[in-house]
Amino acid sequence: MSIGLEPDHVFLNLLEGAPFNVGKNKLYEGVAGNLVAYACKFSFMNGYEGFVAFSAKTRLIQHYERTLGAYHFGGHKMIIPTESSRKLVERYFKE
Repeated sequence: MSIGLEPDHVFLNLLEGAPFNVGKNKLYEGVAGNLVAYACKFSFMNGYEGFVAFSAKTRLIQHYERTLGAYHFGGHKMIIPTESSRKLVERYFKE
């Protein structure tokens, strides 16, 4: 995962799974969700209210809407708003 700070949000530059952890026979569950939740947490830590933006592959847009609570803004642009970020952080970072 590669993330960067923008003036008003965190941008998720890259999120890749290891080849052995992709598809039906993956070794670990929840790795990608955990990494996205960390980006959300990082956004809160930096005062961006959980806002995370990223570009999605077309075939994954509906998946990200369903699993991350992300919103599609046209093209490949997506954003995870505050409430969705809060839910992801609570799910993956039980404190």
